[in-house]
Amino acid sequence: MAADKRDRFSTATRIRVLGEQTAARVYRSQTRRQARRSRLTGRAALLVMVVCTLIVALAYPMRQYVSQRADIADQRKQSQDARKRVEELRDEKARLQDPAYIERLAREHLHYLRPGETGFTVVDPDARTTSTDDQGAADRPWYSNLWDGVDNADRH
Repeated sequence: MAADKRDRFSTATRIRVLGEQTAARVYRSQTRRQARRSRLTGRAALLVMVVCTLIVALAYPMRQYVSQRADIADQRKQSQDARKRVEELRDEKARLQDPAYIERLAREHLHYLRPGETGFTVVDPDARTTSTDDQGAADRPWYSNLWDGVDNADRH
């Protein structure tokens, strides 16, 4: 029995010693980990500072680049529109070389007639029923136009 007590005591002692050793190891590893964390935090802060500096340094050139790309796209569209307009004007110039086309334009827009033809002007009967507000500025006295201009300026 004495041997059992000694073994139990020594086992309990061993367990206690093992527990103390384990606690000491855990404490040391936590201390090392905290020391590592503080060094890593400084490195991380430096890395973050470098990245932020790069972002700030590259922000303006990137904005300029995007802006210039948009300007280039606008200039290309304007160039394409100008080419299309030039082509339309070339077509119009070619049509204006044709005497039949010129004659048709004169008949439509200027109401020209060939010798022996009779021209007619059709009057719209609804056109005469306009109110005095719809009268043109030339059909009214000058002082009415002046007064209307003053009234309209007050409203706007």
